[in-house]
Amino acid sequence: MKKLLLLCMTALFCFACNDSKTVTVTVTNPLAMERSNEMVEVSMETITNRLGLADTAQIVVLDADGQQVPYQITYDGKVIFPATIAANGAATYTIQTGTPEAFDVKACGKCYPERMDDMAWENDLVAFRAYGPALQAKGERGFGYDLFTKYNTTEPILEAMYAKELNKETRAKIAELKKTDPKAAAELSRERSYHIDHGYGMDCYAVGPTLGAGVAALMVNDSIIYPWCYKNQEILDNGPLRFTVKLEFTPLTVKGDSTVVETRLITLDAGSHLNRTAVSYSNLKETLPIVAGIVLHEPDGAVVADAANGYITYVDPTTGPDNGKIFMGAAVPTVVKDAKTVLFSEQEKKERNNADGHVLAVSDYEPGSEYVYYWGFAWDKADIKTADAWNRYMADFAQKVRNPLTIKVN
Repeated sequence: MKKLLLLCMTALFCFACNDSKTVTVTVTNPLAMERSNEMVEVSMETITNRLGLADTAQIVVLDADGQQVPYQITYDGKVIFPATIAANGAATYTIQTGTPEAFDVKACGKCYPERMDDMAWENDLVAFRAYGPALQAKGERGFGYDLFTKYNTTEPILEAMYAKELNKETRAKIAELKKTDPKAAAELSRERSYHIDHGYGMDCYAVGPTLGAGVAALMVNDSIIYPWCYKNQEILDNGPLRFTVKLEFTPLTVKGDSTVVETRLITLDAGSHLNRTAVSYSNLKETLPIVAGIVLHEPDGAVVADAANGYITYVDPTTGPDNGKIFMGAAVPTVVKDAKTVLFSEQEKKERNNADGHVLAVSDYEPGSEYVYYWGFAWDKADIKTADAWNRYMADFAQKVRNPLTIKVN
C-alpha cells in the first residue's frame, strides 16, 4: 500500500512538473470577421518566468493540433507568432520548452550604402525603401517612401535586385557597349535594372519630392513640412517574421524653431501589406496637425478618403503602361479629423515632378506623444487583383487596428 501511494505521489509530482513547463495563450477576436495569420505579441519575460527558464532556454509555440508555429523574439522582449482566430472566436496556443524548427525568413532588410544609403526592407508580399543621407547630400529631395512590387515568390528578393542593379562590372560593360553597340548596351541595361520586371517584381513607382507611398508629416497653416532623408538608422529586428528599423532625421524648422527632431519606428510583419509606423517629434512646443499622405499621379484618380473609419486609398497608375496598377493605402487607429484630396497648384506641380497632389488623413499630434499609423500597398499582378478587393482589405484592416485581439496568458 505504501509503495502504491508513493507511486501515485510520484506520478502526480511528475505531472505537475510537466504542467509547470507549459504556458497557454488564449487569443480572442472581438470582430465578426476572421483574423488570419495576424501577429500576436506576448512578453518573453512572462513566458520565461512562468516556465522557470533561463534566458538562453529554447521554446516552441504549438497550435491546437500540436503543430509548431513560427515565432520570433523581438528586440523589445516579445514573443511574436501568427495566429488565426474565427469571427467572434478564440484560439489557444501553447508555449513550452523544446527545439524549434527552422523557420523561413519572411521579413528582413538592410541598408545599402552603395546605393546612396537606401534603407530597404520587405516581407513575403511587399517591399519598400526610405532614402538616406548620401542622397540628401546630392541635394535630392527624397521625402517620401518608395516601394518595390513583388510576386511569384514569398522569399526575399531585394538583395539580389540591388546586387544586379549596382554590379560594377555590368555597368562598365554597358558603358563600353554604348560606344560600339548601343542596342546591346540597352538590352544589358534592361537585364540588370530593377525598374524592369524579371518575374519577381520591380520598382515602378514614382516618388519625387512628395510624401510618396505614405510618409507622415506635420502641417503649419495648411502647408506640409516635408521631412528630408533620414540621418541615422538602426535595424532592431531582422526576421524571420518581423523587420523593425529606427530612423532619426535632421532637425526640422517648425514655426521658426529649428530644433524639432523626428524619429520613426517602422515595423513590417510577415503576411501584411502594411507597415506599422510610430512617429515622434522631440522639442515640439505645441499641438499641430499631422497627415499621413499618399502622392497622386492623376488629378482625378480613384481615391477613397474615409475619415470616420480611419483609412485612405488610391489606385496608382505606375510608371509604365504594362506595369499594372498599384493599390495604395494608409490606416490610422486613432481619431482622423479629416480625410481629403489636396491638389497642387500649377506652380507646385512643376516643383514636384508633375505629381498632382496628395490624399491625406489628418489628425492632431500632441508634443511628447507617438503618432501611430499603417501604410503600404498591393499590386494587381500579385494577390489582390482589384481596387474593390483592396478597399475591402483596407476597411477590414482599419477595423482590426481599432479592435485589437485580446491576449490572455494562462
